Amino acid sequence: MFLTEFFGFFSLSAFSSWGFLMAFFFNVFVYTIDVKRNTTLLLSSFIMMASYATSDYFFTWLSIGTSVYLDWTIYDYVTILFLISVFFIQKKTTPSFIYLITGLIINSILSIAMHYDIYIEGNRVSWILWDVYTFGVNIIDLIMIVVLIVDRDFLGLHKLKNKFFKGSSIQPENNFS
Repeated sequence: MFLTEFFGFFSLSAFSSWGFLMAFFFNVFVYTIDVKRNTTLLLSSFIMMASYATSDYFFTWLSIGTSVYLDWTIYDYVTILFLISVFFIQKKTTPSFIYLITGLIINSILSIAMHYDIYIEGNRVSWILWDVYTFGVNIIDLIMIVVLIVDRDFLGLHKLKNKFFKGSSIQPENNFS
């Protein structure tokens, strides 16, 4: 919990929300000046911005209960459903798509583990899971923000996906102009 003790919950949460907002504004700008006419990237960045803005625990009136971690898990799965819906409607994807889906799945797994540890097991003592959660979620959020801006496969997730799923017919569109 070093990061939350050093920065506080609100500043880390605000940083993620601000980052997704800036990624969305960047994609709107790039779309309007006709550098990248990619509606999938624009919609993905809008979905991520809206998800992180509404799931910010500053808005407690949207909470289903007192468990913040369970709320974040539900928001992650709803966001995944929205992203997949856009994929099925558009029938194309970008390099950022797999990063967003993978990041949201990892974040949801970490959030549900924290929920289980704190609310079901009743643990109140900080241990390694709490630090893995804090660093993991914030690093993954930062990676998702960066990938929405640069729209590149900089970690090689598409190569890894193609290695495991050789017959995959779903390829990201090449929009590197």
